[in-house]
Amino acid sequence: MNAEEMRGLLESWSLHLRAERKSAQTVKTYTDGVKRFIAWCERTEREPDLTRGAVNAFIADLLDEGAEAATARSRQLSMRRFSAWLKEEGELDVDPLVGLKPPKLDSKVVPELSDDQLKALIKACAGKDFWERRDEAIIRLMLETGARIGEVVAMTTDDIDLAAGVAIVRRGKGGKGRTVPIGPQTCRAVDRYLRLRRAHRLASTPNLWLGTRGKGIAYSGLYDSLVRRADIAGLEGFHPHVLRHTAAGRWLGRGGSEGGLMAVAGWSRRDMIDRYTKATAQKRAADEARGLNLGDI
Repeated sequence: MNAEEMRGLLESWSLHLRAERKSAQTVKTYTDGVKRFIAWCERTEREPDLTRGAVNAFIADLLDEGAEAATARSRQLSMRRFSAWLKEEGELDVDPLVGLKPPKLDSKVVPELSDDQLKALIKACAGKDFWERRDEAIIRLMLETGARIGEVVAMTTDDIDLAAGVAIVRRGKGGKGRTVPIGPQTCRAVDRYLRLRRAHRLASTPNLWLGTRGKGIAYSGLYDSLVRRADIAGLEGFHPHVLRHTAAGRWLGRGGSEGGLMAVAGWSRRDMIDRYTKATAQKRAADEARGLNLGDI
């Protein structure tokens, strides 16, 4: 298989992923991995053959060039999924990458935002302009529900019921939807945004979150907006996904159940709780120990 043939099959795979209702971000992540493999093959002057040796060499070069283990793992996953699809479609007789082990991930601890940092982030949205009201509503929604940025972007006006205090995440990861509760502060922030939204040029469109220049807002646009708010708040190294980690930690820290957190966050595996709340696990354990007072004999 040469590079041109692989690129043609990559377009077909992209259509297949969209037909499976994969999110736009998932499709981009998967296809980008294969595109980078093709580019690497061209740079190293080799045919883009889907062999274990070629993919292992590709990943090894990524790591040698300083890529994070998570990035290398994502690229390899893209290649494995692409290879499996080629076998399913009859383009390959066998899947050469089946059973290929992914690179080991570093055990990273993502710091959660403190209450003071959260207040500063919300304060960075202070004002009555359209984009200030919009960003505050989104930050409060993400913080309270733990929704992913892609899930927020995909929301429509029908997905918010302020009277009932609920929001619907229809395009969750893996195509799993869920209903999440939202409290009075978040409902008020969303209501303030919606009142300004009525005057937007795209007010009649279904997208819940609209842009500031007469357009809708995409994943990258919302990502940049949140990072800008964090810069104003003086938060260093901010990544929007930290709001999901913070939401999970706050849920457990305030006595919420693990089962409830899994339902709200859209997790089906218990180990996701440990992954997302590792940063504050010791503090919660210490607080629980003081409440138990086991030394009182």
